[in-house]
Amino acid sequence: MIFGGIMGVFQGIAALAQDDVFVATPDFTYQFSLTGWGWLHLILGIVVALAGCALLTGALWARVVGIVLAGLGMVANFVWLPHAPVWAVVLIIVHGFIIWALCMPRSRVQA
Repeated sequence: MIFGGIMGVFQGIAALAQDDVFVATPDFTYQFSLTGWGWLHLILGIVVALAGCALLTGALWARVVGIVLAGLGMVANFVWLPHAPVWAVVLIIVHGFIIWALCMPRSRVQA
């Protein structure tokens, strides 16, 4: 989750700093300004990275929050597809792995 959050932060910074790099698709259903998307990805990335740090404590609430945030990240990147398709698909896959990993039961190592 920390990696996925950091990538989301980079995605947000790229959208905020380089508005002319991304191509906007005309008449796209979810058409927002790139600055708005940049702030959304930046804030979501920071929250996902912080939840990833909370997962290191092993708290159950962190797993639940992580699943919800990874799902939100998948939706945000799906809507981001027209602007940066490769990056969005990679992050959708990363968030899918996050959800899979957090839903797996924790195994106990016996010595």
